[in-house]
Amino acid sequence: MTNDLDQANQQKSVKRNLNKAVHDSLKELKNTVKAFVKAPRALWGVNIPFIIEGLVYFGILNILGIYCSVNVDLSDLHAGWVYSGVTGGITFAMLLLGGVSDKIGVRRSLILALSVMMIGRIFVALSGTIPLGQGLGSPMFFVLIFGLLLMVTAYGLYQPAAYAGVKRYTTPKNAAMGYAVIYGLMNLGAFLSGFISPFTRHAFESVFPPNGLPAVFWVYTFLTLVAVLSSAFILTKRTDTKAVERVKREKDAMRAAGEDVEDDSEDDNGYHPKIDNRLLLTITGLFLIFGSAFLWRIFNTSGTFRFSDHPITNLLFSIILSVLFLAGIGEYLRKRPDHPFRDTRFTFFIFILIPVQTLFAHQWLTMPYYLERAFHGSVVSEYFEFFNNLNPILIFFLAPFVAGITARANVYKMMILGTFVMALPTFLLAIGPHASLFLTYILLMTTGEAIWQPRFLQWIAEIAPKGKTGAYMGIGQLPWFLTKVVTGFYSGYFVSKYIPEPSTGLDTNSGEMWLIYAFIAITSPIALVLAKKWMQKGMRTKAS
Repeated sequence: MTNDLDQANQQKSVKRNLNKAVHDSLKELKNTVKAFVKAPRALWGVNIPFIIEGLVYFGILNILGIYCSVNVDLSDLHAGWVYSGVTGGITFAMLLLGGVSDKIGVRRSLILALSVMMIGRIFVALSGTIPLGQGLGSPMFFVLIFGLLLMVTAYGLYQPAAYAGVKRYTTPKNAAMGYAVIYGLMNLGAFLSGFISPFTRHAFESVFPPNGLPAVFWVYTFLTLVAVLSSAFILTKRTDTKAVERVKREKDAMRAAGEDVEDDSEDDNGYHPKIDNRLLLTITGLFLIFGSAFLWRIFNTSGTFRFSDHPITNLLFSIILSVLFLAGIGEYLRKRPDHPFRDTRFTFFIFILIPVQTLFAHQWLTMPYYLERAFHGSVVSEYFEFFNNLNPILIFFLAPFVAGITARANVYKMMILGTFVMALPTFLLAIGPHASLFLTYILLMTTGEAIWQPRFLQWIAEIAPKGKTGAYMGIGQLPWFLTKVVTGFYSGYFVSKYIPEPSTGLDTNSGEMWLIYAFIAITSPIALVLAKKWMQKGMRTKAS
């Protein structure tokens, strides 16, 4: 009898604790949303163009591969390389141009970046409008590449400026929601492209044969102009000044109330020792020379590798490139004792996420081909842009909600949970191309993304030593750059092998492809679990 009473009391206690946890989470969400809604108007001068840019950028990614394969007449392999150059180039451009917005200001950076992106997209649209021939090396190809290069360079300035704007116009009370909302708005825009693209494509198919895709590029160019005007007229100098003054007053009030508010000033004494980089530059030059020669050997215009020719020579090239790469890293770190890569926990953390991050890259590298070819003849194939953009609309709702209810949860545990939830459903796609399995995959994968992705930068900020948060944040983008480059390098080969064009008459075997990708992705959460004690010890040391 006593045991029954104890069990009943325990059940009631668990129920009360669960109800309290839900109540506290919803209260936290309500307070965070309320603080964000009251944020300065200038923040919407960042957010509204960000919705449009999310629509245009992800809309272009959805159709770029098919445009390269069908309209430009590149192989699937080379189309994947174009994707790799665009997505990897953006991250590389961010590493180079990320600090420009600090020098010229958020407003100027946004207007300049969006204007250059608009010019680049004009060239992309022109490549399919003017008859310039087809194929690798054709004028059409070079006009497309020039437009993409402008777009990539401008995006390297745009995204850091947008996030700098969020930091500039928020306080510690609404900053977390500010970042979650801008992430969600980008995904809302991406979802909307799933409606605009197929409608435009079908309406102008006869005007821009064979598929109407150049018309979609022209629509996206016009929308970029709308984004430029939005930044110019919403985020005025007066609006910016008022917002900065308001944020300063709110921070002063928080400090007066005894709350811990980080000082905005940088802890920098102005001394930057001169570093002798001559050896590093020599190693880099040799790496580029040998790397270019190696790519020239394995590349031919028919879209196939020639890696099997002269295997001993190719092996020698691989060894030389590996040695030069490692030597370059060693020389770089040797002259920079305070570099973030000297922190082994930080380095392990950002690089171990590469396997699960490949699923992000496959959303545009592989998924459009998969939906259009593996589901050929179905509504999924006809409107592949819509189905490929279900992930962004789910993120739009899930990211702020999850951020609100898990604001006080352990960051590392959320990283483990999120990466597991994101990676595991990939095994569902290995069963075969079934619409119900694809929709289940998207729902679960997106839930996992909403759990861990916004926490990524938060974890970096927590582990970074005082005064080095900016450096850690910037270096944290490097693995994402490598993910996009490496994944784009092999994705075209997998597409051509496992999901070839239906017109070729070859069988598809998408399940085997997704099984390989699933095993790659699952290594990240497993490694995070195995390293949990070591990683959290580092966080406890910093906190103490």
